[in-house]
Amino acid sequence: MADHRSHHPTLYLREEELRRGIELLYFAYSDFTRDPDEMLAREGYGRAHHRVLYFVGRNPGTSVSGLLKLLRITKQSLSRVLAQLIDDDMITSKAGASDRRQRLLTLTEKGEALEHALFATQRDRIAKAYRQAGADAVAGFWEVLSALIDEKDRPNLVRPNDQDS
Repeated sequence: MADHRSHHPTLYLREEELRRGIELLYFAYSDFTRDPDEMLAREGYGRAHHRVLYFVGRNPGTSVSGLLKLLRITKQSLSRVLAQLIDDDMITSKAGASDRRQRLLTLTEKGEALEHALFATQRDRIAKAYRQAGADAVAGFWEVLSALIDEKDRPNLVRPNDQDS
C-alpha cells in the first residue's frame, strides 16, 4: 500500500492540487457509474431512477416527502421517475397507516433484484479501491466526501457511524 501523504503537500490548497482532485472526482464518478448506466439504459432508465431505487432500498417504507428531502430534488422531478418505476413494478406506493395521504415506498421483488444488481457493480468497484487504498485512506476519503456536502445538510445525509468509522 502506497503512502500518498509522502507524495503530496500537507494542505491541498494550491490550484494544481485542487484541479487534480476535481479531475479525479470526475474520472472516478464516470467509471463508478459506467456499469450501472449501461444496465439502466437496457431498462430504459437513467441515473435518477438509480438514485430512487437505491435510496428506497436503503430506506424501505420511506415517504415520498422523505425521499424528496433526502434526494434534494423537486417534486416534479421525482414524480416522473417514480411514476415510471411504479408502472414498471419496481416500487410499490402504499398509503400511510396514520395518514392516508402519505405515500410510503418500498421496492418490489423486481425492484430489489435490479437494485442489487446495480449495487453489486458499484460495491465490487469500491471494495477493490478500499482494499488498495487501506483503512486510513478510506476514513480520509469519507471525511472529504462528508465535507463536500453542505454543512446544513450533513445531519440529514450522513449517518453518524459514517463519520466515526
